[in-house]
Amino acid sequence: MTVLRSARPGDEQQLVGLIADLAAYEREPDAATASSADLAAALFPSDGAPRVFAEVADDDGHVVGLAVWFYTFSTWTARHGIWLEDLFVVPEHRGLGLGRRLLARLAGRCLDEGLTRLEWAVLDWNEPALGFYRRQGAEAMSEWTTHRVSGSVLSRLAEPR
Repeated sequence: MTVLRSARPGDEQQLVGLIADLAAYEREPDAATASSADLAAALFPSDGAPRVFAEVADDDGHVVGLAVWFYTFSTWTARHGIWLEDLFVVPEHRGLGLGRRLLARLAGRCLDEGLTRLEWAVLDWNEPALGFYRRQGAEAMSEWTTHRVSGSVLSRLAEPR
């Protein structure tokens, strides 16, 4: 029986493995550089105030799915929401409803906490994921384009002028 639960200390190594599998699937295997220690510091910080969270699908001690998320804020509604950073289920456990259960867990959190949105991004070529999300009733926000700065561009942007 696969159970859903919040990630807990000791899950980090399995989570890093799933993240590496996701990065490989998304054609960026070298982009996933997080270590178990990095993940532990993010999910279970020593000050006790995490800024990122994870829900997992646990099959008899084996983490076979994950949903990594954090809170967002809408200035238009002055209400928080949830941003789903990554949703991944190992291939041999797909088709069992785990992805939908993880997504539903976050939707339930939104309702319980009075949050107005559950949002995420999907690679435009990832038709299996796009189809999955459409089947859940999600609508593409095609008029919005994600932008990013990182690395040297981020450093340059931060420089005072």
